[in-house]
Amino acid sequence: MYILGIETSTKTGSIAVVSESGVIAQYSLNIEVTHSERLMSTVDRVLKDTGISIREMDAFAVAIGPGSFTGLRIGLATVKGLALALHKPVAAVPTLQALAAGLPFAGYPVCSMLDARKNEVYAALYRFEGHRMVRIMAEEAIPIRDLAGRISGKTLFTGEASVIYRAELERQFSENALFAPLAAVLPSAATVAEIGLALIKGGEQADLEGLAPLYIRRPEAEVAWEKRQRSP
Repeated sequence: MYILGIETSTKTGSIAVVSESGVIAQYSLNIEVTHSERLMSTVDRVLKDTGISIREMDAFAVAIGPGSFTGLRIGLATVKGLALALHKPVAAVPTLQALAAGLPFAGYPVCSMLDARKNEVYAALYRFEGHRMVRIMAEEAIPIRDLAGRISGKTLFTGEASVIYRAELERQFSENALFAPLAAVLPSAATVAEIGLALIKGGEQADLEGLAPLYIRRPEAEVAWEKRQRSP
């Protein structure tokens, strides 16, 4: 069984092909180029390098956010188009869950964090109970200064925001702040695909008609538009 994973929550973005026996290929690129410019060409490259055609994919998995509003829309639109054209199932994977899943069997709770700008982060908290990962704080947008009021004890921080706000986290949590290695702080399409594979095999495929990004908070453009409409 082959599954194509697409992750566009951050500017990095990645594409992966995963089977039940492991990761076949993954391509990530952390440069200032929009996903609309590179996503399909990257999919084509990964498939060409693996020798597996898009029609051989049994399913697709996509990161649904939170994260970049534009990136998420592009990723979901691409997966929806492919799935509808090929009549294949799709698995929807929360980005913060995928980040935490990259640090399995951590001895401390894992706080996944993405930059929400305006000194806020998108954050969620997970812990591992044997082979099972349990969410103990739901995804939310929270001011970085308020994080210590929600989380206590030794915590393993991961995600790009853990790098951006490391000094603030160390100030708030002192020796209780642990940090994932840089190789683990970016969402991985391979992890998204692996989670997606388990979801599809368990019969948990997404409803394409209702599939939408997990924004957490409303896009700034939408808020600004409403303000303009209310102005006299």
